[in-house]
Amino acid sequence: MKLEQFDFYLPEELIAQTPLLKRDTSKLLCIDKKENNYEHKTFSDIIDYFEAGDTLVLNNTRVMPARLYGQKKDTGAAIEVLLLKNEVDNIWECLVKPAKRIKIGSVVSFGDGIMEAICTRVLDDGFRYFEFKYEGIFQERLDELGTMPLPPYIKERLTDKERYQTVYSKEVGSSAAPTAGLHFTNELLDKIKAKGVNVAYLTLHVGLGTFRPVAVENIEEHDMHSEYYTLDEKTAEIINKTKENNGRIFSVGTTTTRTLETIARDNNGKIVAASGWTNIFIYPGFKFKCVDGLITNFHLPKSSLIMLVSAFYEREKILDLYKIAVENKYRFFSFGDAMIIV
Repeated sequence: MKLEQFDFYLPEELIAQTPLLKRDTSKLLCIDKKENNYEHKTFSDIIDYFEAGDTLVLNNTRVMPARLYGQKKDTGAAIEVLLLKNEVDNIWECLVKPAKRIKIGSVVSFGDGIMEAICTRVLDDGFRYFEFKYEGIFQERLDELGTMPLPPYIKERLTDKERYQTVYSKEVGSSAAPTAGLHFTNELLDKIKAKGVNVAYLTLHVGLGTFRPVAVENIEEHDMHSEYYTLDEKTAEIINKTKENNGRIFSVGTTTTRTLETIARDNNGKIVAASGWTNIFIYPGFKFKCVDGLITNFHLPKSSLIMLVSAFYEREKILDLYKIAVENKYRFFSFGDAMIIV
């Protein structure tokens, strides 16, 4: 398939710059695949689409303050480093700007020397490996020196850092938020549980695989960046029992979907306790083995995310629905509105 097949017109003013005052008051576009129709709702109405015995699966990753601003030690040049993946010990894969200034052996200093990073490996497209040197605990140094890695299309300053975290975030390690989950409140989750719906958790640490642009004309040639996931025995048991009892699995976000479908693919459709790295790329033609319902935000044109959504429904219909969303002034991307497809 061609990259241009996933393009659409998006007015810049519809790119949400700030979160709404209350998480679950965002718009919700509700799509029924069987009936081939849709409704405009509010996100808090999502409870109406669940039935007792269904399972809602959430990604409980927590975003790190993964963007660091420092200076190249020998020249004082300003350097921006985005932490992506912890390889081993204090070695991290990072995205660097401007990358051309950083060679093997280059040292970047953060916070007047509170922490330093030595480049140990150079890759293409701005990727570098750094070994970090610091006193004390790395996460504490990161909390002290780092900032929230908001996407580049968000220009407004985020006054409350917790609004770029889900209310159930727990496992620190992401370079971006699993944004479909930002709409849930603790009160809404309590109501969902009270309806007899299971709520289960997995972890996928969101890295470049989620927001890296697709840069090839033939999308089948796109390589996804790998991201670390883990799913425990409790969640595996809940999901498998739900399936056995003819309940439905609702996946919150593309990250949760990619984790579930990675494990199902590797285990003949079953969900088992597992952890590892996934670079699964889901695009039209993909056969879903686990997910029955998808909750997701509105995504960038030509992105791997809209390709995943187009795989879950039909590409032409998704693009028609995106056009409807634009006409109805839905807010797009990380702090934007949501859709549910059942």
